[in-house]
Amino acid sequence: MPQTTNMKKKTTYLLFTGTILYLLAFSSCYYDNLERLNPTSSCDTSGTITYAGAIKSIIDNNCTSCHSGGAPSGGISLDTYTAVKNVGLSGKLYNSVSWASGTSPMPKSAAKLDECSINKIKKWTTTSYPQ
Repeated sequence: MPQTTNMKKKTTYLLFTGTILYLLAFSSCYYDNLERLNPTSSCDTSGTITYAGAIKSIIDNNCTSCHSGGAPSGGISLDTYTAVKNVGLSGKLYNSVSWASGTSPMPKSAAKLDECSINKIKKWTTTSYPQ
């Protein structure tokens, strides 16, 4: 009789340990961008996209840490409306953030911008850069 009880304890222990290991292996450390997971979330680009209303915050949050100040990375400054507009006019702004072939993908050493931000930049650059 003691062997049967001992065997049940071992089986229970193995099942419990196996379940815990399975849960840890398949549910830990997963992070992703909500916008990429749920592209139907609220990203309204139907109205006018302005620099002050949308683009400035995207640039400030993702670009100006490298592209501003006295010695901006790559010689490209993005700290004023005029500077951002000029980079937009050259085609480099949208092509870089959309990771278009033949361009330097931006931001460097970071994840690609979410689709909503990229779509806002695209619309802004195709509607004469409203301030």
